[in-house]
Amino acid sequence: MKYIIYARKSTESEERQVRSIESQISELREFAAKEKLEIVASLCEAQTAKEPGRMKFAEMLSFLELGKADGILSWNPDRLARNSIDGGQIIYLLDTGKIKDLKFPTHWFENTPQGKFMLNIAFGQSKYYVDNLSENIKRGHRAKLRKGIWPSFAPLGYLNNHKTRDVDMDLEKAPLVRKGFELYATGKYTLKQIARALKDLGLRSYKGNVLAVSCVQRILKSTFYYGIFEFNGETYQGSHEPLISKKLFDKCQEVMKDRGHIKTRKAEHTFPFRGLLTCGECKCMITAETQKGHNYYRCTKKREMCSQKYVREELLTEQVKSFLQKVSLPSQDTEKVLSELDKDEQKAKEDSKVIVQNLKSELADVEVRLDKLLSAYLDEIISAEEYTAQKQKMLDQRVEQKEKIHEIEDKGVSWLEPARAWVKSLNQADKLLESGDKSEMTTFLKQIGSNHILIDKSFSFSPKKPFQILCERRVSRREVELSFLQNAALSLSATPPPFRRDYCLYLKFLRIRLKFRQTGNKSLRLATPAPLHFLNGIVPKISGRTEVMFSRIPSVCDHQLS
Repeated sequence: MKYIIYARKSTESEERQVRSIESQISELREFAAKEKLEIVASLCEAQTAKEPGRMKFAEMLSFLELGKADGILSWNPDRLARNSIDGGQIIYLLDTGKIKDLKFPTHWFENTPQGKFMLNIAFGQSKYYVDNLSENIKRGHRAKLRKGIWPSFAPLGYLNNHKTRDVDMDLEKAPLVRKGFELYATGKYTLKQIARALKDLGLRSYKGNVLAVSCVQRILKSTFYYGIFEFNGETYQGSHEPLISKKLFDKCQEVMKDRGHIKTRKAEHTFPFRGLLTCGECKCMITAETQKGHNYYRCTKKREMCSQKYVREELLTEQVKSFLQKVSLPSQDTEKVLSELDKDEQKAKEDSKVIVQNLKSELADVEVRLDKLLSAYLDEIISAEEYTAQKQKMLDQRVEQKEKIHEIEDKGVSWLEPARAWVKSLNQADKLLESGDKSEMTTFLKQIGSNHILIDKSFSFSPKKPFQILCERRVSRREVELSFLQNAALSLSATPPPFRRDYCLYLKFLRIRLKFRQTGNKSLRLATPAPLHFLNGIVPKISGRTEVMFSRIPSVCDHQLS
């Protein structure tokens, strides 16, 4: 009787297999020599038997059906099949007589009804092992995902920690990956240039390969690096340490969307305001061209006849600078204003700390009253109806106080950040006036407003709220009326400070005015009815509701900044 040796291992790591292919072949040849079996062929493959479609397995069955062999010699039935189709083919060929015998060093088999029954059980056990293993892996993945742990091989810049089953930052590769994000966010590099730069920095994949452009693109588009990841179509908050900020990631996506590659133009044909403006008459885009050494901007006139004429770039630039002068703030004044906001922040932190302590004290008092209420009910001092009604009121009060504590601790003084960012943007306008960089002016105009229109050789657009207030009230570059500075936090932030809502309403009606004016000794003064840092304190009084009182609100304060 002629036999075919069949040896197989899956594609998993070798240490997880019962026998390697080499050891299987060695053991099977020794077994064949001992049993005096005639071997006509040896087939080996490294592929899982969980699914049908193995090439060498199909070749072996073809040998058997053609009569070139009569039986199979393999290490164990699970080497032949771990799925119903392959196992069924073996049983069917035994039934039809195409396979006359099966030999296993680790398993008994004879070609009888009882033998085929036991073989079916062995194949069933193999399939059960695969199915159970798959379910265990999925359950482990679900448990990891609930904890925010990445359940697969760590992305480039991270390493799998086999002790904690989490991913840790790769101290060697992480800075290089972060550098790739930072370079791309500038908008000055293509994906190909980023890949080349990372190659020069020495960044390689964990297999030691140079990163392809497609790999760099996948990295730059992966949310994993700022702490969020997707798995099987669902989004999870990762427990790993973020490599970059969400702001940097968003900037990279913006660059990838708008400037996937850098368009190089000759210097004489660079038009900084092209792509910014639309025609105020026909709503078409404004294009540009060079004539006799000067840049001219005109309507494309693609939709209908338009009467708008050419505008020289010099005239347009002067109009843009005129607007920038209205919203600019010199560096020395910027530092002074930011210093005042820092004082507001410190005062807000102190106020919130006091309020949280008072709320926690009230919360502890509610807990004591709940215990006393329960004792009164158990001692039959009060009825069940009274107990239920009083308990519900106290529980509601406890929930409200916990929510207030959480709101104050969670939001903190983040409401001041929009005001800081806005003041810094005013200083950016001042720097643009000094540098004269027209391309940067275009970028700045896009950031602070929309609907940029050119009509009758005049430039106009719709600034965002705080810039609009400044444009309407500013007299000159040094002497301005700034009713928006303290209110900038309110107009820019979606959520005002939770413990100063009453004060915010007070600000709206009071119309705080901050006036910068040039004085005789060249110093800068700030005049205001009641800026935040002039408050002596906020005294909370909790009795069913929170009342915020102000111990002192001066009518007019003249505060020396210089």
